[in-house]
Amino acid sequence: MRVATLLRITLSLAIGIGVVAVPVTQAVQLRDGTVYFVQPPKLVDATTTYKDANAWGATYYFTINVPENAGESLQRVTITQKEGAENIRYDLNDTRAFVGTRDAYGGLRLRKETQLKLGPVTNERETRTVTVNFDPPVTPGQTVTIALRPVKNPSFSGVYLLGVTAFPVGEKSHGQFLGFGRFQFYNNWRYWGFP
Repeated sequence: MRVATLLRITLSLAIGIGVVAVPVTQAVQLRDGTVYFVQPPKLVDATTTYKDANAWGATYYFTINVPENAGESLQRVTITQKEGAENIRYDLNDTRAFVGTRDAYGGLRLRKETQLKLGPVTNERETRTVTVNFDPPVTPGQTVTIALRPVKNPSFSGVYLLGVTAFPVGEKSHGQFLGFGRFQFYNNWRYWGFP
């Protein structure tokens, strides 16, 4: 396979007495039509609101930075459970996404202008994969956070690894693996009557 030439176009704008150069980067596209990010997004953080096993009301936050030189907008993200004693079930209808980080908004009260519109959010049980589609796609130069709601935290304590993959816009796009969200859940013996 031959990678199509990465185009870098410099636009020159005459402003006053000077000239400003504005670089424009386009995505990499293979001969077969597969689209790649020029510079892939980065998984900045993955965290949960509750670390107790079996806890209700938790939210799992995944913060992703789409760099300015990504070359293409972020169309969708998959979150795949790779490790853990129990399959995590999600309330997909309660999935949210917003511009910025969880810390910036406390994860609870979101201003209307920061919320992102989502397309279909689906779950493939056999592969333990949740797919979150952005509608419209997230443009380069933004940091976004996906808030995924489990029905409840797993009943079994331990480490649960959730792999995050980002896909650019395109009918045939290549997913870029961004890393793992590592969640450690602990038994809370108070639920069982122990001190």
